[in-house]
Amino acid sequence: MSDSSPFASRRLFLHRMGLSAAAALAGGGLFARGALAEELTRTPRQTEGPFYPDKLPLDTDNDLIVLNDQLTPAVGEITHLTGRILDASGSPIRNAVVEIWQCDANGAYLHGRTSNRDRRDGNFQGFGRFLTGSTGEYYFRTIKPVAYPGRTPHIHYKIKLKGQDDFTTQCYIKGHPKNDRDGVLRGIRDEKQLASVLVDFKPIEESKAGELAAKFDVVMGFTPKA
Repeated sequence: MSDSSPFASRRLFLHRMGLSAAAALAGGGLFARGALAEELTRTPRQTEGPFYPDKLPLDTDNDLIVLNDQLTPAVGEITHLTGRILDASGSPIRNAVVEIWQCDANGAYLHGRTSNRDRRDGNFQGFGRFLTGSTGEYYFRTIKPVAYPGRTPHIHYKIKLKGQDDFTTQCYIKGHPKNDRDGVLRGIRDEKQLASVLVDFKPIEESKAGELAAKFDVVMGFTPKA
């Protein structure tokens, strides 16, 4: 595939948007290294839940808004979701497979037993993957999560690393009124860990389409062997 293909152009666009979104939120992240590493709060493990896709989509890239070469985008508030995968010392983790999955704007998952299955947005990918590089950074273009019966809005994460057990967690919208009534979220007893999974979804000032930027760093509970 040549660099001038539509798919290469799309990847370049997404890469640039990811950098822009990361820059918009750089002031509030966990990019501390060295002396500050000991202050990093480890991300709590959380349940995978019942709706990890029972059949993966043909398209599993990091753009959940557009499926393959279709023209119609998913319904929802477009969000550029970025962050880094870090070890317990605060160093970035390379070659981590980051998976996310979430319900669509109608509360339906990419799963046979999801609620609202008849209303599922066929243009929403619902699941995506990203492989981190030397900086540990990841990027997804997705929608701002929405609530569905029994749960506050959230996005599921699974981190896969060679030689380590899969790590699952979830991130949430900071300040959402349903957070205090969500049993999974309130199951996090440590206040620092609880705060670490609450994420700001901020408007991107230069976006005329009302797009959002959000950043969620995942701090793993180990330091790789040298």
